Amino acid sequence: MKIGGGDLVRLVPASLRARLAVLFGAGTLLVLLLALSLLYLALDRQLAGAVDVALAGRSDDLMAGVRAQDLTAVAGDPMAQLYDSAGTPIATSVSIAGRVLLSPAQAREVRGTTVSSRTLPLGTDGAPLRVRLRSQPVGRTGQVLTVALPTAAVEDAGDRQLIVLAVAAPLLIALLAGLGWLLLRAALRPVDLLTREAAAISTLDSDRRLPVVRGDDEIARLAATLDGMLARLSVAFARERAFVDDAGHELRTPLAVLRGEIDLALGAVDDPDEVRESLLAAQGQVARLERLTEDLLLLARERAGALVVHRVPVDLTDLAIAETELLAPVTGLAFAVAGGPVVVEADADRLRQVLINLATNSAAAGATAAHLTIGADGATARLEWADDGPGFPPGLLAAAFERFVRGDPARSGASGAGLGLSIVRAVVAAHGGTAQLGNGGPLGGAVVTVRLPAG
Repeated sequence: MKIGGGDLVRLVPASLRARLAVLFGAGTLLVLLLALSLLYLALDRQLAGAVDVALAGRSDDLMAGVRAQDLTAVAGDPMAQLYDSAGTPIATSVSIAGRVLLSPAQAREVRGTTVSSRTLPLGTDGAPLRVRLRSQPVGRTGQVLTVALPTAAVEDAGDRQLIVLAVAAPLLIALLAGLGWLLLRAALRPVDLLTREAAAISTLDSDRRLPVVRGDDEIARLAATLDGMLARLSVAFARERAFVDDAGHELRTPLAVLRGEIDLALGAVDDPDEVRESLLAAQGQVARLERLTEDLLLLARERAGALVVHRVPVDLTDLAIAETELLAPVTGLAFAVAGGPVVVEADADRLRQVLINLATNSAAAGATAAHLTIGADGATARLEWADDGPGFPPGLLAAAFERFVRGDPARSGASGAGLGLSIVRAVVAAHGGTAQLGNGGPLGGAVVTVRLPAG
């Protein structure tokens, strides 16, 4: 009968608890069988050793009498025989009179002390009897002394031990397997609880958390790790949902204005000036939608790790001077750039985005001046942007880089989408750099410090 791979899979228990119990039972079986086998062999050897010790003691006592020419000790022994050099018995125990322990040939072959087990017709009416023999020469006379001891009682004791072990082994295995099952059940109970609770949490926006597993073992650490992961996923889910809500809100406003302007233009087709004014307003909203879409696309690429930067040698100081000259009339800020040449391997267009967003944020916050300080700290280039605005609110510093985060209306009064600093961080991170926020600086307002790997 062939058993296929699918049959073997079906034979393996699906439950981890059952598989562990089977493995525990199999391991217990092997260990017990090995231990009981070793115990039986040790008992058997101990019994055999006791027989050999008894034979040696009797043999030494009889040997002393034989050497003193006292053969009556042999006759009085329970089972002993003395042979001459030809192998003929010259003294025999009364209990085995007329029978021999060794044949003449066997007696002549004894050259030293030998111990062996044999079955001889020494029982009642010549019945076979299992005996243990000890034979040794008597000095240089050529005589051989043999003593024997029936081993039936010893062998029966060994058999009884084997029966006891054979009966005890299954009971011990069943008992240990049952205890193992209970221990595994107790050890895996937290896993069952975690599984049920995890299945009950239907969505990531649920406030439910996994139960706390006491202790510091692997299961407790796994529960803590999974609960922490669930919390992080819930936060990420909440952020993504907020992102979608905020993006929808930001898109809804220009679309509503755009539709209103189009409706006004359609309602005033006979008034060219009114139509022109509506179309210009609609064009501004389209530009706003375009900028917002590009910003969202840039952030999405950055989160996916797909924001491409084309690195070329760029002098930060030259770039800052050139860009602030263009931004000054647009933002109304008075710029000052300080620092010597600092070259980095970067994407000049992406760095312009950084400067544009920083300038837009400063202008929206009500700043009138911005100072750019450019330098190098070893292998790192540093660009510090400082304005004279009101600075970042203390509660906003930790979250200002998040998407759609706006400051207090009293600080800005602007209607930006709250993506400027998110874009700054995304572009800087794509270059392998960092961006930090602060307050104070040389002008007492907001401070943004950008660090990039030096070229």
